[in-house]
Amino acid sequence: MAELNYESIGLVAGLEIHQQLDTQHKLFCKCPATLRAKKDSNFEFFRYLRASKSEMGEIDRAAEAEERYRRTFVYKAYDSTCLVESDEEPPHELNREALEIALEIALLLDMDIVDEVHTMRKIVIDGSNTSGFQRTALIATNGKIETEEGVVRINTLCLEEEAAQKLTEEEDCVVYSLDRLGIPLVEIGTAPDIRTPEQARKVAEHIGMILHSTGKVKRGLGTIRQDINVSIRDGARVEIKGVQNLGMIEKVIKNEVIRQLNLLKIRDELRRRNAYVEREIKDVSEIFKGTKSRVIRAAGRVFGVCLRKYGGIVGKEIQPGRRFGSELSDVAKRFGVGGIFHTDELPAYGISEEEVIKLKRAFNATDEDCVIIVAADEERAVNALNAILERAEVARYGIPEETRRALEDGNTAYMRPLPGAARMYPETDVPPIEITEDMVRRIKLPELFEDRKRRYMREYGINEELASKIARSINFKLFEKIMGMFSSGDAADRIPATLVIRTLTDTMTELMREGVPVQNIGEQHIIKMFEMLAAGDFSKEAIPEILRGLATNPEKSVEEVVTELGLKAMDIDEVKKFIERVVEERADFVRMRGLKAVNPLMGVVMKELRGKVDGKIVSEMLKNAVKRILNESV
Repeated sequence: MAELNYESIGLVAGLEIHQQLDTQHKLFCKCPATLRAKKDSNFEFFRYLRASKSEMGEIDRAAEAEERYRRTFVYKAYDSTCLVESDEEPPHELNREALEIALEIALLLDMDIVDEVHTMRKIVIDGSNTSGFQRTALIATNGKIETEEGVVRINTLCLEEEAAQKLTEEEDCVVYSLDRLGIPLVEIGTAPDIRTPEQARKVAEHIGMILHSTGKVKRGLGTIRQDINVSIRDGARVEIKGVQNLGMIEKVIKNEVIRQLNLLKIRDELRRRNAYVEREIKDVSEIFKGTKSRVIRAAGRVFGVCLRKYGGIVGKEIQPGRRFGSELSDVAKRFGVGGIFHTDELPAYGISEEEVIKLKRAFNATDEDCVIIVAADEERAVNALNAILERAEVARYGIPEETRRALEDGNTAYMRPLPGAARMYPETDVPPIEITEDMVRRIKLPELFEDRKRRYMREYGINEELASKIARSINFKLFEKIMGMFSSGDAADRIPATLVIRTLTDTMTELMREGVPVQNIGEQHIIKMFEMLAAGDFSKEAIPEILRGLATNPEKSVEEVVTELGLKAMDIDEVKKFIERVVEERADFVRMRGLKAVNPLMGVVMKELRGKVDGKIVSEMLKNAVKRILNESV
């Protein structure tokens, strides 16, 4: 597809950013706000959830759809979870630590803080909350972010409880873990002011920068999620949930725009054809009695429907690698079936051409039509096919408003209808909290990453890349402490800011990727290591090995690790003698290669001296020794 013109397409987008807060305990109980190894679960229980009417007497359409799937929800509990998570005990008062963090974030976003915090119940019956609702509280409104493309308003900041973590999902059962349920998080919602995918990414990055500047939010995969609301002209508002990678935001929005544009083309084509949906569901199991399709043989029963004049439409691509049939399959899978087969793609998957002919004959279908079959027991198949018929019918009129989940490849898949307004009502078990001027005045705002980066560039004379790297690092305070200790004299030459930054960022990251347990390395270890480096006890090349040794033996001192690894600095005279001996033993090689012998010999020498003496010193000594041999040969 040609480059998209988002202005002419009429792209409108907004973000909902969910960030877990790093608090001691959960939002409505004293359980620790930490995840457990799933094998540690001491007991489990199950629930069925159903949709209920709001105070206005209405049922939320998303909740109503979830109830139709008729699933059992199993919950794994731990010795670190309590009766509140199990919905067997009323919630405790709102976590004040979490409230203060939320207020701090609101101030950083220049938002208007509410006078009184009221906790609300938001109906959610996908099983992610044992109670059937999520507790949420509005904290602030009316903020804004300046971007190159214009102002993006921040409509709301809410404090709410994290949902339970989904472990497995089968046909009629979903298993959740309760350790994540109740961890405090903030939800930050922008207005639909975003006009390009790039702007969406920049807004998310800016909000993420503010959140992490507090130093009071959790880090790691799954601790921050971006939901994206996307619509285009003549399209529909679609909420895309669970974009965890900032780098995927642009791709997800672009692919959603492509999806909606292609669905609009499908709508126009269906109208041109006068296509329609035939509501009759037929049992076509007899056709497939001797089938070679393993899927059908395993299911035993096959049911089908016919979409009149939809031929070629169901197999049409609407996103990279996904077809309109994928949309129909997503809807069907919510009822516990494995997927669908359709005549736009058959014969295939073990289904023969003869079976396809018989299938079309059963519906009096021509090549202009599309027959869809589902292999499952009758109840599941009928429910799934009815949902397919509804979705196919909607395709004739446009694009449905719905909630979709982000896929790893940047595409999206159907989850449920878009929630309506009839899903919120007051939480009667949690008392409101007055937000006083004194409470707000006591909050000390942190230095933002961007301000910290500029200060580091100014104070330490480092480039923007290094300054940004350490400003965003969780080790920035340790960096400042180390630089304060070695900011003058010979120590400043031995401990440059660039070395400290690369150690606390790049080296630590590389060790983590190797599986080294760097979390075992204490702050006191790193400070002592730089003290010894400043004293010349070893060379800077030894740092990775020393950190690796400390991580695997945290009970040992830095001195012990350096000694055991044989990294103690060598006497300069000994180093010189060693280098001269290596060069003399390879004098013929030196005479043959000349100064080009230095690099190969450097590897030989450093195999013995690495970590015991500075590499620059070794290089200089080696060059001098090689030159001496060459001069003697003249």
